[in-house]
Amino acid sequence: MIKTFPEKKTDQAPVGVITEVHGPVVIVSCAVLPAMHQALYANLDHDTYLFEVLQHLDENRLRAITLHRSAGLHRGMKVYDSGAPLHVPVTPDCLGRLLNIFGEPLDNGAPLTPQSFHNIHSQQVPIYQTVGASEVLETGIKVIDLLCSFLKGGKTGLFGGAGVGKTVLIMEFMHAVATLHKGVSVFAGVGERIREGHELWHEILKAGVMPQTLMIFGQMDESPGVRFRIGLSALTYAEYLRDTLEKEVLFVIDNIFRFVQAGSEVSSLLGRMPATVGYQPTLPTEVAEMQDRIMSTQQGAITSVQAVYVPADDMTDPAVSTILNHLDTTVILSRAQAGKGIYPAVDPLQSSSKLMDRHTLGARHYSVAEGVREHLARYHELEDIITMLGVEELSPKDRKIVMRARKLQRYLTQPFWATASHTGIQGASVPLEHTLSDCEAFLLGHHDKTPEDRCYMRGAMEDVTP
Repeated sequence: MIKTFPEKKTDQAPVGVITEVHGPVVIVSCAVLPAMHQALYANLDHDTYLFEVLQHLDENRLRAITLHRSAGLHRGMKVYDSGAPLHVPVTPDCLGRLLNIFGEPLDNGAPLTPQSFHNIHSQQVPIYQTVGASEVLETGIKVIDLLCSFLKGGKTGLFGGAGVGKTVLIMEFMHAVATLHKGVSVFAGVGERIREGHELWHEILKAGVMPQTLMIFGQMDESPGVRFRIGLSALTYAEYLRDTLEKEVLFVIDNIFRFVQAGSEVSSLLGRMPATVGYQPTLPTEVAEMQDRIMSTQQGAITSVQAVYVPADDMTDPAVSTILNHLDTTVILSRAQAGKGIYPAVDPLQSSSKLMDRHTLGARHYSVAEGVREHLARYHELEDIITMLGVEELSPKDRKIVMRARKLQRYLTQPFWATASHTGIQGASVPLEHTLSDCEAFLLGHHDKTPEDRCYMRGAMEDVTP
């Protein structure tokens, strides 16, 4: 039974009846059409089926998407108006919990005691109340802070396949927000496999950041309506925490591509003609509906990290291109880096930020980042020559660049708090100032006599002697 809506009164009249069932989409015949996005429900035995109005067909018929399994739905079922759009119960006690799209517990805990209910389709903050993303948000992760800085209130895309450390990196971001910035995290599992969600929940519990985290899951086996709306449900909680706690809020979406896929399923069921490469014609609008609500105000900031699956590694895919248009920072996780034992497996040459300029970062940070990129890029160019002929065949200048680039590559590795229980190595968080000082020292040759292995999986270099 859906507990976020009031109990049906016995004398309440139905607003219509189901006339057609097309999988998770139903057509309802009504005397008076409910408003768009209104939540309707039907009762079958002891279950309540919830629907969301998505399309008005004519003056007496509408299409609605089922937010539950569709088994048992049939023609002639009476449909009732809940009296409100889909909304979720909000309370400061939601932190530390695992919830579904309706705000119901998935962690076997007690139901939330709501202070109020918030519409998941709430309007975005008026532009005059928003604060722009112009300040670097330190994560304590060297390669991120140096080469693809997070922006306070910005949006970051995390691109990576299975097994390259995407989940570990997400957990480290949550740890950084909780410990460095005393903030909170909201995790939206969009189309997550049940196994993945279960493992992530237990890993976050082990890492000790669950008390500052809210996890909301719309799992892969649920209807496309749930997967399509779970992101908005989680974003509603993020907005509530931003406005009430007045803290940094990290909003994590894993995986936003599954949100696009769910939208494509819903679009087909609603009878829309597909557009480019079979995607829904409303793709840009649906993505923007979510992205434009990720805003910062005077009360607090929502910084978003979005895991993005790239179909066939094609960055020109319409869904990927649409998502990229909204991102400030792009972090590419490389399988080649992971194969070399470089963790986090961030590709320093492909990863970037739109605001990597002197005005935002400052002259020193910008110069050091450019110097590190130049060294790593030159090393990448020379790798084939080194493999075939050996490093001895390089000019003295190139040998020096390669030597420093290899040490920089190893320096940008880092032990994580999230993996300390598995590796036995205590996690390290490095302030940006220390990262800049260390990289300057590498570029100036102060560590030319330091062995490469002394640079690997360390925090700052201050405790390492040549």
